[in-house]
Amino acid sequence: MPEQFPILSAIVLSPLIGVLVLACLPQHQGGWIKRVGIGATFIPLLLCAWVYTAFDIRGLNAQFEESVPWIRIPLNSDVLAQYVPTIETYELRFDYSLALDGISLPLVLLTAIVATMAAFASIHIKKRFKTYFILFLLLETGMLGVFLARDLFLFFLFFEATLVPTFLLIGIYGLYEREKAANRFLVYNGIGSALMAVAFFALIATAGLSISDTGNAIIYTGDYGTIFSQLHTPDSFVNLGPGQAPPLLEFFYLSDGMRTFLFFLLLIAFGIKLPMFPFHTWMLRVHAEAPAPVVMIHSGVLLKMGAYGLLKFGVFLFPDEAARWAWLIAVLGVVNILYGAAVAFVQREFRLVLAYSSISHMGIVLLAIAAMNGIGIEGAVFQMVSHGLISALMFLLLGSIYERTNSTLLSSMGGFAKSMPFMSGMLLAAGMASLGLPGMSGFVGEFLSFLALFETMPVLTAVGCIGVILTAVYVLRAVLGITFGQAREKALEFKDARLAEALPMIALLACIILIGIYPAVVSEPLQAAVNSFGTLFTDAGANGGG
Repeated sequence: MPEQFPILSAIVLSPLIGVLVLACLPQHQGGWIKRVGIGATFIPLLLCAWVYTAFDIRGLNAQFEESVPWIRIPLNSDVLAQYVPTIETYELRFDYSLALDGISLPLVLLTAIVATMAAFASIHIKKRFKTYFILFLLLETGMLGVFLARDLFLFFLFFEATLVPTFLLIGIYGLYEREKAANRFLVYNGIGSALMAVAFFALIATAGLSISDTGNAIIYTGDYGTIFSQLHTPDSFVNLGPGQAPPLLEFFYLSDGMRTFLFFLLLIAFGIKLPMFPFHTWMLRVHAEAPAPVVMIHSGVLLKMGAYGLLKFGVFLFPDEAARWAWLIAVLGVVNILYGAAVAFVQREFRLVLAYSSISHMGIVLLAIAAMNGIGIEGAVFQMVSHGLISALMFLLLGSIYERTNSTLLSSMGGFAKSMPFMSGMLLAAGMASLGLPGMSGFVGEFLSFLALFETMPVLTAVGCIGVILTAVYVLRAVLGITFGQAREKALEFKDARLAEALPMIALLACIILIGIYPAVVSEPLQAAVNSFGTLFTDAGANGGG
């Protein structure tokens, strides 16, 4: 592939090829619509696989960078001209900028894998196939863009682009209370987006400012690299207090109070998406009402967007504030773990068991982030990837079981090991991965996360480990009841997985086992990011943050 080929743009925009083809197909050709919808997800998957093999694990900087001038908006100069009369022009600049680093690479590949497997699971969709797959592919485009965007405005657009397709997929194709679930999803995520927009605007208006080489123009930009550099350069104007900087630049100084305020805006904004207690209730509705393929995407990828945003924009841009409030993040993580595990144990509906399980497992990500060290970064990303694969497999199995039983109540399921041995075996394997069995991805993510935090907060780590025990209890209770419990009426009449169902199950389980026995597939690309950002945490601790 040519060196200058815009591979990242190809990854982000390739699902739109499927959208264009689907738009040309008649509504009544359901078979072809499903083939095109599934086939279109293979294009970004193959491109992501190529990028993974071509990624330089020794590189310290972002790779495959693409940047094209996009938005140029002249600003009113009357206010700022009184400070520096020599400045002639003021301009707001946003670029179409994409890049890949060691943190985003595993998440982009996770997105492509889960999207393809969820497309296979969509064979059970029974109405409006064309609309469904168009929305599905638009959603995939937004998710891929979130993990690759390097401009704050572009990131925000991709982030928002995931809301509308998800809202419609839940509202049209969900279960009995789908409209309520879709509305709650939109309200909560809309609030989070509003908080994120305020924080991003403040960052662009301060750390996003730069003066041209000629000295006669001031430029505001959303470029992540520029903002990161300004925030972490000691003599930059955002770090120079009153009396230390030229008059104009004093206007853009970020005080400690303002930095803390912005950090908490980002913590809440991305915490809603994660979801973090007490902002989790909307997610339960979605998991309970959305169709299984949409929940695969939601639990497997969309929740990870919250953790990714918190890590990249909250922690990396404000390491001192993150270190200062690490104890709070750790406490919230422990609450997520214990609350999710305890409530999952008493659920009678398998969907809600998995929903509360997601809350518990995402709490482990918060613990890893709170560690504020390199191992914590690895643990957080490992846990995101691991939970994404495991939850996708769980909901894939749940969707297939629901098609046969028309119910996901634990009391209506049992004895499936005789009639559906393949799916029962897959469910047992997924359960073992979820409770952290060594040799599977769940063990690696949990071990690194707890190990990272133990160095600084051993008591909270020990309390959080109780969640691992509770996980084993509720997972085994649900899984063993479904597979080897008392057989319900007509249980022996159910047919095992078809080929179209078995293939994505095998693929997801293979990824889970691969990461479990060979963690280097994730850790090697991560090393560059750990080396780059590890010094941030060291400096934060030296500044009294931890």
